[in-house]
Amino acid sequence: MTRETLEKAINQMLDEVVTLGSLVEQAILQAVDSLKERDFEASREIYKADREINRRRYELEESVISLIALHQPVAIDVRVLTAALEIFTELERMGDYAKGIARINLLIGEEKLIKPLIDIPRMAEVTADMLHRALRAFVERDEVAARAIPGEDDRVDELYNQVYRELLTLMFSDPKKIDQANYLLWAAHNLERVADRVTNICERTIYVTTGELVEFDRSDDELETKSGGPG
Repeated sequence: MTRETLEKAINQMLDEVVTLGSLVEQAILQAVDSLKERDFEASREIYKADREINRRRYELEESVISLIALHQPVAIDVRVLTAALEIFTELERMGDYAKGIARINLLIGEEKLIKPLIDIPRMAEVTADMLHRALRAFVERDEVAARAIPGEDDRVDELYNQVYRELLTLMFSDPKKIDQANYLLWAAHNLERVADRVTNICERTIYVTTGELVEFDRSDDELETKSGGPG
């Protein structure tokens, strides 16, 4: 495989990363919307979307492994390809979180929601936007964006804490609301985990662009270097 051909194959793979990410973004937003609107059919559709996300993930993994095994890519290409393998896994897990939210809607069933959903949809919008920009940063090898995006996780945490406080108050005021409150808390927790996995993508982008392995401290989003130096 010539250098030009390898670069073309890598660019095609990056296009597929964006496509897979778009499917995950849609699943997250649609899962939360189905919960808010109590749309059970839409929740069931999320299960179908998750199967498609899984299928694409494994196809992409096979493609990347073949590129690495057969064509001896240079160091920067290896970083891109190995980072992509990890990002595929992150996206598949995010799809699982979306499916989990859809399942929560089905588990609540015909029971009326104990509170209007305001902050959970906001969490979904913030996390989906973070994901979209994190994947763009990866494709464009934008180190500046990759370092900035994880700081927005603070907003997700603020919304999660607001949801937690409201649901805890409802549980104390009426024990009959405990089960549904726990379901809604799990939905919010899933969105919080999506934001954490977006941060993982940003870490891999920094690795690709600098050769530096970094880890954002989830407690205060300070960047800590695990081991460094361009490779």
